[in-house]
Amino acid sequence: MPLGNTLDVAVIGGGPGGLYAAALLARQGHRVQVWERNAPDDTFGFGVVLSDETLGGIERADTDVYRALGAEFVRWDDIDIVHRGRLHTSGGHGFAALGRRRLLHVLHARCTALGVTLRFRTPAPPADALAASHDLVVAADGVHSATRQSAAEHFRPTLTSGRCRYIWLAADFAFDAFRFEIAETEHGVMQLHAYPYAPDASTVIVEMREEVWRAAGLDLCDEAESADRCAKVFSEALRGRPLHGNRSAWTGFRTVVNERWSHGNTVLLGDAAHTAHFSIGSGTKLAVEDALALAEAVAAEPDVPAALAAYEAARRPAVASTQRAAAASMRWFEELAGYVDQPERQFAFNLLTRSRRVTHGNLRLRDERFTRAVERDFGCPDDRTPPMFTPLTLRGLTLRNRVVVSPMDMYSAADGDGLPGDFHLVHLGARALGGAALVMTEMVCVSPQGRITPGCTGLYTDAQAAAWRRIADFVHTSAPGTALGVQLGHSGRKGSTKLMWEGMDDPLPEGNWPVAAASPLPYRPGVSQVPRALDRRDLAAVRADFAAAAARAAGCGFDLLELHCAHGYLLSGFLSPLANHREDAYGGPLENRLRFPLEVFDAVREVWPEDRPMTVRLSATDWAPGGTTAEDAVRIAAAFAEHGADAIDVSTGQVVPDEAPEFGRSYQTPYADRIRNALGVPVIAVGAISSWDDVNSLLLAGRADLCALGRPHLYDPHWTLHAAADQEYAGPAAPWPAPYRAGSRKPPTGKG
Repeated sequence: MPLGNTLDVAVIGGGPGGLYAAALLARQGHRVQVWERNAPDDTFGFGVVLSDETLGGIERADTDVYRALGAEFVRWDDIDIVHRGRLHTSGGHGFAALGRRRLLHVLHARCTALGVTLRFRTPAPPADALAASHDLVVAADGVHSATRQSAAEHFRPTLTSGRCRYIWLAADFAFDAFRFEIAETEHGVMQLHAYPYAPDASTVIVEMREEVWRAAGLDLCDEAESADRCAKVFSEALRGRPLHGNRSAWTGFRTVVNERWSHGNTVLLGDAAHTAHFSIGSGTKLAVEDALALAEAVAAEPDVPAALAAYEAARRPAVASTQRAAAASMRWFEELAGYVDQPERQFAFNLLTRSRRVTHGNLRLRDERFTRAVERDFGCPDDRTPPMFTPLTLRGLTLRNRVVVSPMDMYSAADGDGLPGDFHLVHLGARALGGAALVMTEMVCVSPQGRITPGCTGLYTDAQAAAWRRIADFVHTSAPGTALGVQLGHSGRKGSTKLMWEGMDDPLPEGNWPVAAASPLPYRPGVSQVPRALDRRDLAAVRADFAAAAARAAGCGFDLLELHCAHGYLLSGFLSPLANHREDAYGGPLENRLRFPLEVFDAVREVWPEDRPMTVRLSATDWAPGGTTAEDAVRIAAAFAEHGADAIDVSTGQVVPDEAPEFGRSYQTPYADRIRNALGVPVIAVGAISSWDDVNSLLLAGRADLCALGRPHLYDPHWTLHAAADQEYAGPAAPWPAPYRAGSRKPPTGKG
């Protein structure tokens, strides 16, 4: 019906999201009924945190609710982090919280004043029955939504469980700040998240890995015993005071994602539609913001279907962003045991920036004193040197800053001869002049059969070596202090394909060469060539090809060599159980799948100069069931480090075509982070790192030692120099070439 008329609205669930949606819709003149199976004062949990952004939306939509909430809020700015007895405080964060019961009372009163019918202790009729008798049904029935379940074939939910157990408790005093405290017990690491929500009360959440929870015997404890045990573990934080529950139980967090949020005239809201881990405090925030967006859509659109489509379109991007941040935060706490040995201030910075929403630059604005201290601990020589402009030494190579131009296939060798030409000279030369400490070539192939496409470069002839020497000489002469690295690889089953822009991974229409791999499994069944499985004689030949290419690379003057064991190419195909089905000594368990890549590494290391570093690029996950896992990646990285790898370049995926990557900002960096902090080996982080603020944040948090950026350097060959100018850095780690110095200041864009 046209929304100019009064709608009959049914709301399932009387939590904050459902009640606020009811109030906003009633304020527009619609007839609204709310069904809530619990009593008015029943509620789980204790306190609710709302951001300034959310409060601003409430103020614009309903000043009465805003004023009522404002009278209840407890506000504070600081975050306290306690680890191994040391307290670090970071200020400037700005929190507002109130009791969940008080929030419900405010919303009950507002709904009553606006004529909403509130039915407590009354389970809602089935959603389809309500949909038949109402114009709009708002399903705000929580993470265990019966509405979502009853129409699961339409909403298509995905529910993913985390690896920790947690319990909501409360303390009868107010903490001075949002407090994170780490306890290293005989059973494993436990963590406390606590914040005040009233002048005399605080929410306290205790969380730990499931195996720690079981080892501590907490799986056998009831509510009272759990509260008592947790109070003893965190007695210093609680000043010896007890904890108590509110129908509290240990649970595991479930991330809810739905492909669709509406079905007919029924729409999901809040936890029924999506959840975000409590460690970023966004559950109630998301539900309230959903209510705001839904009410705005109902007011603006001509009918219910258009309103529900507009609501979903408006909210999905913000929710997806929040869920990515929440997932990063949740995984950080799941892997907390890997961080506890970090230097104390770095640990605190890492915790504060775990979701990637708070960055180095943002934290410097909030609390310059704290951030400067973290920078000094990291090794920044003065307040004018950003972390990205500090040096790093690998063997005999000292890199003047932490920026790498990532290897990027150019597919521009002319005539299929593998020769790098003028294009490569200009491409790599331009980026070398752009300020990055290390510029990497594309994957340089070790044999004609090891090419991906006819446009791929090689290092299997003396003519190719001479062409590469010309490029290396230019870099070292015209961009002194810039290191040039070569990445050696073999395409394996992904070879003999078209140039990327002509059809990525599509076979050549003619002129194909035979491909080989660990197993006779085509990359794209029914499309790609079926590769020949390499026998022992073939393996020896491939090892010799890699060693010969490495010897030529040394003669060219490359400063660093990287072995490409990622992205589904030959060596990656040996590592992944999805591509390696061999039954000999090179297949089966991981130690066997590692055998040939390690043999190649050893053959290359033997001919590569001792004082020049070698790195290895890995796909740390295949993003596919049954493939390489993050745990496998740590073991693979450890094996290469034991054989002499100086750093691990941590990428992901591209091993199988049906992968499902979790794309997003810096989405691959958690895998680098995990390897670095598990093994202590230097890592290069890659994957949608686009800003210098991201680079500084990753370095200071101890998640990476170098950051490799590809597309930003295609957009701007002088990305690193511009990053220095933007940060007002003019030191030795980012020197402008003499002919370019006049351009070291950003030109004016027009009159102000």
